Amino acid sequence: MKPVPLPPSPWTFDPRDWPRDDCIAYGADLEPATIIEAYRHGAFPMPDRDLLLWWSPLERGVLGPGDLRVSRSLRRSLRHLTITVDTDFEAVVDACADPRRPGSWITSSIRSAYLRLHELGYAHSIETRDEEGGLVGGLYGLALGSLFAGESMFHRRTDASKAALVGLVDRMSTLPEWIIDTQWQTAHLATLGVRVVSRESYLATIETLVDRPAPVWD
Repeated sequence: MKPVPLPPSPWTFDPRDWPRDDCIAYGADLEPATIIEAYRHGAFPMPDRDLLLWWSPLERGVLGPGDLRVSRSLRRSLRHLTITVDTDFEAVVDACADPRRPGSWITSSIRSAYLRLHELGYAHSIETRDEEGGLVGGLYGLALGSLFAGESMFHRRTDASKAALVGLVDRMSTLPEWIIDTQWQTAHLATLGVRVVSRESYLATIETLVDRPAPVWD
């Protein structure tokens, strides 16, 4: 589905006004146009209890062409897994939002906002399925041109979330230039090739990517 055009957001996200901190603002709203405006300028929402916070890490985790590392064990796992795209966005979000997961941060308002963005053609999910077609892992995020901003991932089977990332890289690799934003680098993501760049480098990279051609999501 081609993204539906949105009206201008009443909120602005200007990096020149941001503090030297990962958290750069609070407030605003979770309307589709606001979230898209934030991502276009390198920010994303992540609430803390009832406070809506906006983040742009000083050290950003990214994955680009040639970065992905696929271990032998992951290659073996991939033989028994199938990747699908946008077949069950809501189930992926709900699995990522499971309150039993450590560090769960996806609130009902965040859930509603991204479901709406999916309906409008901006948010997408990559699903990992087992031999019976069951959902065993996946990830979701926001796509703007040649940028995919990952939000969260989950797994119910070894390597299932890694397999979803491999599937996403395959999809993005249909483009000449692209980048996957993982927000922060974790030890788990580092094993897959996610590297760290400065906020300034990230903002300079996405400035043109967000207006370049997108992969086919249908």
